Amino acid sequence: MAPHPSTLLEPHTPPAVTTEPHVIVRGEGLTVWDREGRSYLDATSGMLCTNLGYSQPRLVRAAARQMAELPFFASFAHRTSDVALALADDLARLAPLPMGRTFFANSGAEANDSAFKLAWYYHQCLGRHDRFKILSQERGYHGTTVAAGSATGLDFIHRGFGLPLPSYIQVPCPDPHSALRQGLTEDDFVDRLVDHLERLIAAEGPDTIAAFIAEPILGAGGVIIPPSTYYPRVQEVLARHDILFILDEVVTGFGRTGAMFATTEFDLSPDLITVAKGLSSAYAPISAVLVGRRIMNTIADGSRAIGAFGHGFTYSGHPVAAAVAREALAIVVEEDIPGHVRETAPALMKALADAFHGKDFVRDVRGHGFLAAVTFLTGSGGRQEGEWGSQVMAKAVAQGLLVRAVGDTIIVAPALISTAEQIETMVALLENAYRSALAETDSAR
Repeated sequence: MAPHPSTLLEPHTPPAVTTEPHVIVRGEGLTVWDREGRSYLDATSGMLCTNLGYSQPRLVRAAARQMAELPFFASFAHRTSDVALALADDLARLAPLPMGRTFFANSGAEANDSAFKLAWYYHQCLGRHDRFKILSQERGYHGTTVAAGSATGLDFIHRGFGLPLPSYIQVPCPDPHSALRQGLTEDDFVDRLVDHLERLIAAEGPDTIAAFIAEPILGAGGVIIPPSTYYPRVQEVLARHDILFILDEVVTGFGRTGAMFATTEFDLSPDLITVAKGLSSAYAPISAVLVGRRIMNTIADGSRAIGAFGHGFTYSGHPVAAAVAREALAIVVEEDIPGHVRETAPALMKALADAFHGKDFVRDVRGHGFLAAVTFLTGSGGRQEGEWGSQVMAKAVAQGLLVRAVGDTIIVAPALISTAEQIETMVALLENAYRSALAETDSAR
C-alpha cells in the first residue's frame, strides 16, 4: 500500500521499525482492530495514555453530551466555560501540592512549554532577569516542540532541528544500570549525580537557571527508575538555589504507578506538575499545569507591574475535552484505579520475570506499577544496536500484540484496567515473540 499523499503516513521512523503504515479502525477494551480485520492486544495503552481502555461508554457519552450543549468556548480574556472551571476544581482536590491555579493546554509538550514560561515569569516577577536556563536529564522525554524538545534528552529528537536551544542543559541520566557498569554502589552513584548537578549550577551561575524538569520514572527513555535517594537529594540542591522543580507526570499521573500521582508515592515536592495522557484517557486532547500556591501568588503580585501573562491557546480547556477529562477522573476515583494497579502490578512483574529473567541475550527486567520494560543486551546475538527491540516488536505484532521498542528495550505499559489474566496473555505473547526472534539467532549460528 502506498503512503497516503496528504497525511503523516510517510514512514518517519527507522526502516527497521516501520515499513507500511498500520491503520487501526476500531478499539474496545484492550483490543484494537486494523482495516484488514486483524485484532491486537494493546500492551502499551496507545502511547501510554488510553488508561481506561478503548470505547469506554461513560467517556463516549460525556463527549456527546458536551458536544451537544457547548461544543466550544475559549478560556481566554477573562472568559471560560463552566466545565473547564469544574475540571480545575476537580484537579485542585486531587493535586498533590498546595494548589494555586491550573493552566490548561492540549498536549504534554504544550504543558511543559507552559511550565517553562510560568517559571520564567515567576523569576521576572522577583526581579531575577537572567533566569532563563532550563535543566533536564539525558534520556528524559518532555515532548517534541521547540522548547520541550530542547529539554528532552534524546538525540533523535534534536537531530536536524538545531536543538537543544542554548539555554537548555542536560545532566546525566539517573539510570541505576550505569552504576552497575561503573562498579558503583547506589549511594556512590547518587553522590556523583548530585555532585555533577552542584558543579553545573556553580559553573552556569545559579542566578541564570530558572527550573529543573524531570519525570518520576523516565518513560520514553526506556523505563528508567532512579534510585530512591536521587530526587530528595536533587530537591535539596534546587531549593538552596531557588531553582523551580517541574515534575513531568504526563505518563505517571492518574494511577500508572499505583498512586494517583507519583509525586505522592515518591514523596516529592515540585513547584509545578504537568499532566496529560491519563487526564482524559486520551479520548480528547487536553493537558494541564498544576501551579503551586507559592508560584501563583508571586505571579499574581508581579503581574501588576509586568502586565498580563501573555501565553495561551485557542483550545485551552476545550469544553468537550474538559467534560471527558472530568468523567475520566470520576472513573479513576470511583473505581480506585490506582488501587487496582497496586494490587495487579506484582502479577505483571512476576510474569515478565518468569518469562525473561536470566534468558539468553536479556539484560534485565524492571518496572513499577503498570510501567515495565525488558532490555536486551545491545549488540548481542549478532545484532546491531536496536535490532533486538525492533525484531521482538515486529514478532509481537505478528502474534497479535502491540508493544513499543525504544532501542533494545521493549516497553510494556498496559491500560490501567487490565486484569492479571489479560496481563499474563500479553506477556505470553511477548515471550513467544522473543522465542521467535531467538530461533532466528540460533538458525544463523
